[in-house]
Amino acid sequence: MHLLKRNLLAMALFCLVFTSCSKEDVIENEAAKYEIDLSIVQKNNTEMSSRVLDLVNIHRKSIGLAPLQSDNAYASAYAVEHTEYMIDVDKVNHDNFGYRNQALQYHGAESVGENVAFGYDSPEKVVAAWLNSPGHRDVIEGNYTHTGFGFIPDAKGRMYFTQLFYRK
Repeated sequence: MHLLKRNLLAMALFCLVFTSCSKEDVIENEAAKYEIDLSIVQKNNTEMSSRVLDLVNIHRKSIGLAPLQSDNAYASAYAVEHTEYMIDVDKVNHDNFGYRNQALQYHGAESVGENVAFGYDSPEKVVAAWLNSPGHRDVIEGNYTHTGFGFIPDAKGRMYFTQLFYRK
């Protein structure tokens, strides 16, 4: 019996030593968790998002806030990914916002906000709707420096919108 305990202890120690993760493994796992194909940004309606950025920045300037800079990399990729998800489930939502928040923080953001919408046919209408909603207005007027866009039509041509905001 004593020999069996000693063998089990040796096996446990062996497993512990040879299966522990190094710091590099943890960093690689974290990076893999937030990998995203940046080329999906090409799916975004750049004409519409450019106009939304102009309108949002006009509003921000009118109340003394600094303009937002467009992020056509990570913020837009995560926005496009979420917009595609909303199209797939046929529902406007903030599902998995925690993931987008963590992902952008992993890539250097200090804080993150998000506005979503559906069905508007012009940048002016979607921005007006957001500004007329206290929660959406708070995000637009938030302490952010950058923004990314995922504005995509579904198969019926109806527009879905995700705009991510973050501070660096």
